[in-house]
Amino acid sequence: MGRAQEVIGSIDALWRYPVKSMRGQAIDQAFIGYAGVYGDRLYAFKTSAGPSFSPYLTGRETQDMLLYTPRFRQPEKARQPISWSEAEAISVGITPVYSSAHELAMDVEAPSGEVYNIYDPALAKQLAASAGAGHDVALTHSQRAMTDCRPLSLISLQTQELLEEETGLAIDSRRFRANIHLDLDSGQGFAEDQLIGRSLMLGDKVVITIVERDPRCAMITFDPDSGAATPEILRHITQQHQRHAGIYAAVVVEGLVKGGDPIKLLP
Repeated sequence: MGRAQEVIGSIDALWRYPVKSMRGQAIDQAFIGYAGVYGDRLYAFKTSAGPSFSPYLTGRETQDMLLYTPRFRQPEKARQPISWSEAEAISVGITPVYSSAHELAMDVEAPSGEVYNIYDPALAKQLAASAGAGHDVALTHSQRAMTDCRPLSLISLQTQELLEEETGLAIDSRRFRANIHLDLDSGQGFAEDQLIGRSLMLGDKVVITIVERDPRCAMITFDPDSGAATPEILRHITQQHQRHAGIYAAVVVEGLVKGGDPIKLLP
């Protein structure tokens, strides 16, 4: 008989960011696929000024980008792959077909309140103007998340709370742009670092393996509501926590999770 699975906490919140570097969406459930959260980072804007290995326009180039709000036109199509129920019923485990670009069509509300079809060239032009000279900007789309590093990012409430205590600052959890916010029973900040190399079960099916700590950049210094920078946050994490906060994971078993689901440490 195998060893029992240890419950170490629960899922506090689930987030996805349909357009890279724009505002995120809190969701009550998420399909966790091999490439990450369904509907996460499906769209991005490339800039001619970016490096070839990461050519994307982000809040690092223009903080205004953080204030754009993307919305799926057919939210129900963005909840999970359209064929998930049928794929899951096949005992060998079939990877589901994702919704088409048409079914995942999106509008974006600019900080001014004006709403654009995401494919509208005027939106790319506006972002290029915000980024400044030297940026030719164009939209790109993928059915799989265009994340910077690993498919899934996680951070615990306890890490956020510890950073607030250490810095004396109110730190909005959205700064970290994580997909899964963990509530860990240990109550200790940065306890998720101890999970590197271990596997977790989220809910009753999804299995992930924790790969590495999340190295942080200037993105966490920007307020998600105003875009204003608070560089002290990154400076503190750099000096006291080796510039890391949160963890990255790879997905081993796909499935649906929801807020409140238990997190189990696998033997």
